[in-house]
Amino acid sequence: MAKITLVTGGARSGKSSFAQQMAEAKSERPVYLATARIWDEDFAQRVKRHQADRDERWVNVEEEKQLSKHDFSGKVVLMDCVTLWLTNFFHDSEYKLDEALEAAKAEWKLFIQQDMELIVVTNELGMGVHPEHEVARKFADLQGWMNQHIAKGADAVYLLVSGIPVKIK
Repeated sequence: MAKITLVTGGARSGKSSFAQQMAEAKSERPVYLATARIWDEDFAQRVKRHQADRDERWVNVEEEKQLSKHDFSGKVVLMDCVTLWLTNFFHDSEYKLDEALEAAKAEWKLFIQQDMELIVVTNELGMGVHPEHEVARKFADLQGWMNQHIAKGADAVYLLVSGIPVKIK
């Protein structure tokens, strides 16, 4: 089973930087597990900025959904991030909340069977503005339920607030 540390917070709260520093302190060759699907040019630029933040120590793996198909046994893995990973399930299910949640939970269960140190970055969407549109509200619910699911099984949980980590669990 994976040893899981969940790092959560709002947009630009410092989650990724904190998680990256944690992974680098735990391993000389950490794995960066990128879950992003490139949707547009602005997003491609965000990905490039994140890539530039990592040096040659990092092993990069890109996987949009099927995390469990990769062997991470004995590794320190930084998964960045749950939100982008869930977006892929939500989009591919044609925005069916229950279907996306069940598929994500099933894949998560398979993924965490590996003996690895897993640092997971996610977003706290429910702490912001209430979404105006139905699809956005459904996604906020999906994110919140999956965050709860991951946090329940996590060994440690950190909330980042204005760049300051607060240990929750």
